[in-house]
Amino acid sequence: MKLLRFLVFGVAVLAFFPLTLSHAQVRWVVGGRLGMSLGTVSVSAPVNNLYYYYYGTQNQSTTSTNAGLQIGPTAEVVFSKQFDVTTEVNINTEGGTPIEWANTFKVYFLIPGSKILPYADGGFGLLFVTGGPFFGIRAGGGALFPIAKNLYIPADLQFGLYFGSGATLFWLAVTSGIRYFI
Repeated sequence: MKLLRFLVFGVAVLAFFPLTLSHAQVRWVVGGRLGMSLGTVSVSAPVNNLYYYYYGTQNQSTTSTNAGLQIGPTAEVVFSKQFDVTTEVNINTEGGTPIEWANTFKVYFLIPGSKILPYADGGFGLLFVTGGPFFGIRAGGGALFPIAKNLYIPADLQFGLYFGSGATLFWLAVTSGIRYFI
């Protein structure tokens, strides 16, 4: 029940947040990400759909870890110099080839005299794998490093916790990529 209240509050904040910044110029950011992802599944039942489809085996172990490549497009709506909403679709090469759709609220920390943009973000995601989709909570951070006018290279670290029937997936992604401010 507390999670439901938190989600309703979060959606309400994200829905009404742009109205409070109507005087701010909205900018778009497009890009992509590439990096490594690592997933650890904890199974509370001997055979589980999330575990089976993510790792392709009916091993009765209680935990298992799998690493792979993560690649995907990103899009951001920047409401001010400090706030934006990001959506991304990540394709992973782990067993079952899970596809993640993640949405986060991002806060930039402005450093006077620096063009580097450090940030923290948090939100939710859906993991699409056979037997899913599975709901998850994400959080992380990183920094955008400028390489040309409106062109940045990010260093990003994301943590996620995905919930399936009888299993929990802890997700870690270390990625880079490219971002272009339109």
